Amino acid sequence: MRHENKGHRHRAQNVQPVMGQLPLNRTQLDFPFQNCNVDYAGPVLIADRKGRGCKLLKSYLCIFVCSAVKAVHLELVTDLTTEAYMAALNRFVARRGKPQSITSDNGTNFVGASNDLQRFLSSNNLASHIAQEGIEFIFTPPYTPHFNSLAEAAVKSCKHHLKRLLHLTHFTFEEMITCLCKIEAVLNSRPLTSLSSDPNDFSALTPSHFLIGRPLLTVPHPHVADVTITRLDRWKRIQHVQQHFWRRFHNEYVSLLQTKTKWLASTGEVKPGQLVLIKEKTPPLLWSLGRVVKTYPGVDGITRVAELKTKRGTIRRAFNCICPLPLH
Repeated sequence: MRHENKGHRHRAQNVQPVMGQLPLNRTQLDFPFQNCNVDYAGPVLIADRKGRGCKLLKSYLCIFVCSAVKAVHLELVTDLTTEAYMAALNRFVARRGKPQSITSDNGTNFVGASNDLQRFLSSNNLASHIAQEGIEFIFTPPYTPHFNSLAEAAVKSCKHHLKRLLHLTHFTFEEMITCLCKIEAVLNSRPLTSLSSDPNDFSALTPSHFLIGRPLLTVPHPHVADVTITRLDRWKRIQHVQQHFWRRFHNEYVSLLQTKTKWLASTGEVKPGQLVLIKEKTPPLLWSLGRVVKTYPGVDGITRVAELKTKRGTIRRAFNCICPLPLH
């Protein structure tokens, strides 16, 4: 019996619910960025000034993604504090409009911004009126990046190539913002579907159509992608990074336009009172166990999140992070 329990511990299988349908905010569009997802990427190093002897400072990319059309908005922030995120959020709202909802993980900066706005609403005499015009902050369960998959995919598209290019040179804050705006244009120019069924129409629908009503264009620049970056002046280095990013992203995006297999059936189940093994980093010989208190079904009736009672309190985890132990 002891041997069987030990074998199950090391070969534990988590519950895999059936794949859910797309949320309504992914299929219904009122305005671009009406419902969006946000995540951070980085760090990236920026120079405090031009010339030799400059200091390199850490900065981060704040990435907003429209839930409906997958348009991307990039902001550069200098730290991970709530104040820096609030500044980026205000810049985003000033240029893209106030969203109805923002989905994010449980980062302290995201939760802090939500708490600050809630405290303001509760202490303001016009709380009921402002609450109707406010932003709904939606937080995914801990350790479930796939619940915020739109933002994670945007982080991958931006960070994967950008961090391989930025080691060639270090930009100042102004140069980095310029580079990010160009990269944002590249991401928002990707084709989504054809504009019409006319066989002679070769134009494609892009996220920029929803933002400005037409495809994004760029100011003509000489081709400098094949020139050694150290031989270029600072302005042409931005063009060098953008052109390299375009080449890499273009090749990657084409390869991603393939049919992906999805999980179409559920395996296993989780019931209240069941003991589960929680997948998380723990010290040696310390197993993280919890008891299922409550399960949370989605709008389609399929349960994907459970509330667990552990030694350190009650936590909430998605099914990909828990492995039910045998009932008998």
